[in-house]
Amino acid sequence: MMRRLVVLIAAVLVLAIVNFKIYQKEQLLVEGTTVLLKLAPRDPRSLIQGDYMVLRYQIALWPQLKSIEAKQGYLVIELDDNQVAKFKRVYDENNPLGENELLLQFRKRGYQIRIGAESFFFQEGQAKYYTNARYGELRVAPSGESVLVGLRNAEFQQLGPPNETKKY
Repeated sequence: MMRRLVVLIAAVLVLAIVNFKIYQKEQLLVEGTTVLLKLAPRDPRSLIQGDYMVLRYQIALWPQLKSIEAKQGYLVIELDDNQVAKFKRVYDENNPLGENELLLQFRKRGYQIRIGAESFFFQEGQAKYYTNARYGELRVAPSGESVLVGLRNAEFQQLGPPNETKKY
């Protein structure tokens, strides 16, 4: 009887944590700041996983970032009139954010800086709608956490099948 109670409590706790994380991501989608990150080219296909585009963000290729020793941290970015992020500096607690600056969380793996999602999956046969992708569209929270929500072309238009509508 006690064992069942422990299992039940553990299951409820796990479900509560998972649902809270889902809620947080949903809030980020709705309330996060739209940020566009310029893409660097990559191969858009995988035979095992189906159609997808591997994303590499140009902001992560800045020479100043190669010397970062921390395994994770925050980039300070500033948005232009088209919501395209421009790298300003690596965040330092002693140097507060300016008026138009945002945080963007990063992780360092080996010598590469990783920012958010690195793959954009789409339905098989829909690669033609994404071949002109030039920007990754992210929603960014004040904490620097981000979620990839789509891709945009050079004219900043959302890409995707014509009958698909965005709800955020």
